Amino acid sequence: MTIVNLAPTTVQSVVQQYFAASRSTTKVEGMVACFAEDATTYEPVGGPPSQGHAAIRQTLQGLVDLFAEVGLREEFVSVNGHQVAVKWRGQGLGRSGRTVAFEGIDLFEVNEAGQIQTLWAYWNPMALVAELQEAA
Repeated sequence: MTIVNLAPTTVQSVVQQYFAASRSTTKVEGMVACFAEDATTYEPVGGPPSQGHAAIRQTLQGLVDLFAEVGLREEFVSVNGHQVAVKWRGQGLGRSGRTVAFEGIDLFEVNEAGQIQTLWAYWNPMALVAELQEAA
């Protein structure tokens, strides 16, 4: 993907909106709104990548449904042209009442419209699920 004249602030802004949405009351819809309609996400949850808003919404909803409360915060953001690498930390309250912390790295590619076109997520969902299932 070749991007011409895409301001670094535009690229960083959509990523900030994505993480802010993860902490809002409209988590899933807010996060999905940051993606291009034909975007693709690669999550380490097994199965094929999620492509398009409906599939991305389904993937995100499945993750959010593990929690009573959850949110992600950026710890480090590096913008390189139309690509962004983010080291993040998540905190959540599981449905069982157990509090968990987890972390990962996301790589974003932003399109000319300032929307997320591709997301590659690197984190360990199996460890998170196991921790959520342990007795509180």
